[in-house]
Amino acid sequence: MPALRDIALTVEERGQNQYFWVLLEAFNSDAVEAIHYQRIHTASVAQTTYSSALVMGANALRRLIESNSGRIDTGF
Repeated sequence: MPALRDIALTVEERGQNQYFWVLLEAFNSDAVEAIHYQRIHTASVAQTTYSSALVMGANALRRLIESNSGRIDTGF
């Protein structure tokens, strides 16, 4: 079984109606009360709505999970 990864999905608005999904992964740091993240994947094309970028980012996260584990386990 692959190691669990702490990955977050966020959406950045870089201009009016310019939304980009971003996948972030936590990395080890000396901070005790904070989690630090670094970018691992970012959309190359902007979406015109936040919700569209969020859906596209969720799909990118799903593909990342599938490529790392060979299958997806949603828990449902």
